Amino acid sequence: MTLSSKDIKRILEKHGFVFSRQRGSHQQFVGFVHGKKHRVTVIANQKKFAPGTLRSMIRQSGISENEFVS
Repeated sequence: MTLSSKDIKRILEKHGFVFSRQRGSHQQFVGFVHGKKHRVTVIANQKKFAPGTLRSMIRQSGISENEFVS
């Protein structure tokens, strides 16, 4: 699975996450999933993420991997 930073931002916004802040190239999105607040850090302008980095962002979001990619 290959996702860019634009794809990840679009997925997060679809699940109700909103842009919170940016420091350098790292953008943070905040959202509530199952009543819990989650903060996801996304590197801006990235064309392809390493599999471990992508899994980490999915884990931070609190969204299941199946929901995240569908």
